[in-house]
Order: sequence, then structure tokens, then C-alpha cells
Amino acid sequence: QVQLVESGGGLVQAGGSLRLSCAASGRTFSTYMGWFRQAPGKERELVASIIWDGRVTYYVDSVKGRFAIYRDNPKNTVYLQMNNLKPEDTAVYYCAAGNVATMTSVDYWGQGTQVTVSS
Repeated sequence: QVQLVESGGGLVQAGGSLRLSCAASGRTFSTYMGWFRQAPGKERELVASIIWDGRVTYYVDSVKGRFAIYRDNPKNTVYLQMNNLKPEDTAVYYCAAGNVATMTSVDYWGQGTQVTVSS
């Protein structure tokens, strides 16, 4: 069993930055870690994913050049650095862990953290 706990969400003005953290505990080894988001009235989408050795495997087009995913394996923590935030980035962000590269199958989810970007 793996527990994922996100932190770092909040309210920020457009153009600002936030860093989300996802701390994993329990049986922590998962090949892929990812960040999803879900805005009101929209489906949950994969934002970014990373493999266990630190190689980034995916960014959704809308965040390329603005967001960066990275992981600190000794700390069992995955981060999502979000820069130049836009109002359309407003969503609940979820950390996820699994063993499928496309993250179409997720084994564990965090509880979510709200990110609100004001214009």
C-alpha cells in the first residue's frame, strides 16, 4: 500500500509560480509518477509524468515550457514546479503512482490540492 500526500497548492496571480510536492510513504516503489489535474466541469487530465530514474515521460502541450516535474527518490517525493501560471491552470491537482508509462492505469492517488490562478 502506498500513501501519497500533496502539498503546495494555493491562490496565486497570473504570471506567478507555485511548487507542488507529493510525498510517498508505505511500499513506495512505483515506476511512474505523475501529476493530473481536474478543473470544474472537465475531465481529469495528465499534466506530467516521470519515470523512476528521473526521465520525464510526458508533458501536456498546454504546460510545456512552463511546468517542470522532477523527483527526489531518497525523499520519496515528486515535485511539480509551475511557472508563469495562467487562469486556465486553475484546477485540483492530484499526484498519482503506477507502472504504466501512459498513466492510463493508476495504482495510487493522492487526495488532491487546489490551485487557483487569478487574472
